[in-house]
Amino acid sequence: MRRADRLFQIVQLLRARSLITAEKLAETLKVSKRTIYRDIQDLQGSGVPVRGEAGVGYSLERGSELPPMTFNTEEIEALVTGIRVAVSWGDPDMAAAARSALTKIEAVLPRSLRASLTQTPIFAPPVRWAETATANMSELRAAINGKRKVRFAYERGDGTPSERVVCPVGLYFWGRTWSLAGWCELRTDWRSFRLDRVNSLEVLADRFDDMEGITADAFHATRLQESTPPGGVGCSGTRGTC
Repeated sequence: MRRADRLFQIVQLLRARSLITAEKLAETLKVSKRTIYRDIQDLQGSGVPVRGEAGVGYSLERGSELPPMTFNTEEIEALVTGIRVAVSWGDPDMAAAARSALTKIEAVLPRSLRASLTQTPIFAPPVRWAETATANMSELRAAINGKRKVRFAYERGDGTPSERVVCPVGLYFWGRTWSLAGWCELRTDWRSFRLDRVNSLEVLADRFDDMEGITADAFHATRLQESTPPGGVGCSGTRGTC
């Protein structure tokens, strides 16, 4: 771990606890207590309001204000990776929001870390089928957030067509495809639908409520462990066909 990252972690540990010993800090960060003593002195010297002493423990002064959290290099890499995936595999609104988020992150990063935003060697190049895979995603995200039912035409993998009214609770990315999870009124059960097989989507005025038990947590509890990833049959449910 870089020293700058270690100092950052010490501050976060101090934020989280009323008192923490040098021994505990050393154990958590896998360094010697002597290193922790030096780091604490450097933090105090740079103006971080750390109270305490060796053998007793350390804490942040009550009521002290610290600058907003920053990120270490690994956290930046994780954020940039997620943003690049969102740009390539999200709908246009999501891609625009991801780019905007990246700009805001860059604005608050110390100059020494800004290069990490462009130098992260993990990429998610756009591919020709991404547009089809994200069809209707923007409308579905709005429906999920607003707890509104949706109606759409659906075609199974074997070509069988149907019309569904669904209470949508989540969108899932499987590497090349997205699927919609929701309570299907036709099957009176949980179902998953590939977005590239959804057509003529309409967001309805009808709403559903968490009190009805129609939530992402409920779907996870009964369906996710059994689901066939959407490279297979096209949709799935606890009682078989879509």
